[in-house]
Amino acid sequence: MRIDIHTHSTASDGTDSPAELLRAAATAGLDVVAITDHDSTAGWVEAEQTLQELPSTMRLVRGMEMSCTGDGEDGSPVAVHLLAYLFDPGNEVFARERERLRGERVTRLRAMGEHLAADGYPIDIDEILAATGAAAGRPHLARALVAAGVVESVDAAFAHLLANNGPYYVEKADTPLTAAVEMVRAAGGVCVLAHARARTRGRLVSVDHIREIAAAGLSGLEVDHIDHAPADRDMLRSLADELSLVTTGSSDYHGTNKTVRLGEFTTDPVQFDKLVAAATGVGVLTGGTR
Repeated sequence: MRIDIHTHSTASDGTDSPAELLRAAATAGLDVVAITDHDSTAGWVEAEQTLQELPSTMRLVRGMEMSCTGDGEDGSPVAVHLLAYLFDPGNEVFARERERLRGERVTRLRAMGEHLAADGYPIDIDEILAATGAAAGRPHLARALVAAGVVESVDAAFAHLLANNGPYYVEKADTPLTAAVEMVRAAGGVCVLAHARARTRGRLVSVDHIREIAAAGLSGLEVDHIDHAPADRDMLRSLADELSLVTTGSSDYHGTNKTVRLGEFTTDPVQFDKLVAAATGVGVLTGGTR
């Protein structure tokens, strides 16, 4: 069984629609795929509808990647992502927080776009936001810079202009990591810390803070990820064993925004079953045809 539980669609910063994502997952030979757009469940309905066209062997996990802030290794705040799965989207507290986070994304992107335009870059932030709305993210700015001929690729836009330490980066008010874990669990979901040792993305969350959020209800650690070096994967596996956490592997697929393929990294079925068994919000959905 091939399981990929970290992917993105056009409901956030991927380039495949939710329908295209589901069909691509089936074509790639996946048995289980999760849709985990940033701070949004907007792609769920289209993904659910498309699932009914796919074989009964295909399963869909509804989720989200949540923008959080945690304690860095030097004690100062650091951006962290939390994968939330199988939560009840109707939980009022969690729904309000998702709405707030999406507002933060729009405000941050507008500020970055206006700064770029003020320095002479051919960016129309109103046009970008009109096309993306609450799904707004830095990759949308990156694609606009590519289209304008400013940079050759999305990766180049991040490397030179949009990275966390780049000249046009703007902070946003993300959810404290411990509070995020507690919200997901209160909504019946389970949560996995995403790419916690992705050194190329910037500063890392401290291991002691991971221990703290494990005590608060964290379910797992994303271990096998394109941005993790072998030594860091080994460290995360050992930490998961220490804390009795599930380990996952996923592509973090974004369509053409990244070179990683669907199913390039996968989750062990035993680990996946443990994760699902701990959720009480919504269930895993099964394809509708044979």
